[in-house]
Amino acid sequence: MRIEQRHNGGGTSDQILGEIRDYCRATRTAESTFGRLVVNDGKLVARLRDGARITTGTLDKVRAYLSEQRSAQGAQQTPPAAIKPVNGAAAAAEVAPAGFRFFDNRQKYLLFVSTCSEKTEIASRISLELANLQPSPPALRLFDAGVGDGTVLSRVMRALHARFPTMPLYAVAKEISYEDVRMMLEKMADRLFEHPATVLVVTNLYYAEAPWLTPRSVTSAQGLIWKDVALSGNTAHGFAEQIGQLEGFLAENWRAGISPKTGNPVYMRPVILTLRREDHSFLLDPIMPRPGRVMADYDLVIASQPYRARASVEFKSSKVVTPLVRALRPGGRLIGIHSHGHDPGIEIIDRVWPGDDPFKTDRYAILRQIKHELGSAARHYNFNASSDDRSIFRYRMHTLPDEVSGPIGTSTLFAAWNAAIYVAQIEDNRLSEAVRDGRYLEATDRVLKQHGGLWFNDETYVISRRRAPG
Repeated sequence: MRIEQRHNGGGTSDQILGEIRDYCRATRTAESTFGRLVVNDGKLVARLRDGARITTGTLDKVRAYLSEQRSAQGAQQTPPAAIKPVNGAAAAAEVAPAGFRFFDNRQKYLLFVSTCSEKTEIASRISLELANLQPSPPALRLFDAGVGDGTVLSRVMRALHARFPTMPLYAVAKEISYEDVRMMLEKMADRLFEHPATVLVVTNLYYAEAPWLTPRSVTSAQGLIWKDVALSGNTAHGFAEQIGQLEGFLAENWRAGISPKTGNPVYMRPVILTLRREDHSFLLDPIMPRPGRVMADYDLVIASQPYRARASVEFKSSKVVTPLVRALRPGGRLIGIHSHGHDPGIEIIDRVWPGDDPFKTDRYAILRQIKHELGSAARHYNFNASSDDRSIFRYRMHTLPDEVSGPIGTSTLFAAWNAAIYVAQIEDNRLSEAVRDGRYLEATDRVLKQHGGLWFNDETYVISRRRAPG
């Protein structure tokens, strides 16, 4: 697929852009998701909007996809006029289907992670748990339940190396987004260089499958793609070059669709990718996962923002956290982290959508529901909500001191607005109405001046599996 960066005076690009926009509004599909589904390019629509010229091949793919979807949906497809912008707490239920999981708009995500310190603060908070780990041979076992761009995982792996410099590490990273996997792997060359006794596993399997690296359905199991990569040499540069050569494999196989039932992203084909250093293959052989021989007994499970804030507590527990809890070994610990609210970020949201609070499920409700899901097995676990002073932590949007003390620049306002809507997980369909008259920048400006900056609160909880007596 190719998009030529040339203007053609409107015409075909404008016409197809209008068709895509109407389709996305009618089906409640994010434009970045549309691009990924059709031509594996989340920036397709943004480039067209910037004036890029669409090639004939791409045009044919887009129109074929739109035609196929319209035929399949028929009369059940919601016309664009039926989707009305709404305010208040009921907005999410009207805009998104039940169980909908916020799927990152690429531009919002990249701006958020580059302007806010959440990833750094999360990694620091997770690192506090390392003192409680007591791994046993043959390896320390780590599971990241939503690795994203790998910033948190790479920082935690650094901390693990500092505490356990010679211990073999088995790390499993779950992520369905192709772009995130590609960015995460770019960070791993240095980790494999510093800690050579590492087996890194990357998979797009569901939460109930990924810890065991085993698809639940027979059809998925038969279509499983399992790729082992042994990196040659002993330099970070060499490892980075070899990892970069995997991009074609990822582009072809790491594809996601949208579940018509829940609206959640789902894999098109299950994939498991393992990486290790070839010069440490003998040492790592006992911990290498192989089809039919996978242990899900983790010393540490990271569950950082693994679910949509507006999802029900039942969904968060049964579909996400409880399966991860069951994958802990005796003495293993799961640390859960999600947005807490009660910060200037949610004040911006409240000024634009009065009464809209996406953070209705606190850590106490999550832990109660997990106990219920586990039933009698809950007696094997400790559930620690901690005090607010220990559980709740703050992260900030990076700004220079004079950026908020005087007139606030437009770029700072846009960054702050982006961070607020990203954390609150506001869908694109709701944003279009809010940004038409500029009131959102007024609201952002007032909050920034009132607080002298912008920050957000996350909260944490820990679930540990009790050790066997004796």
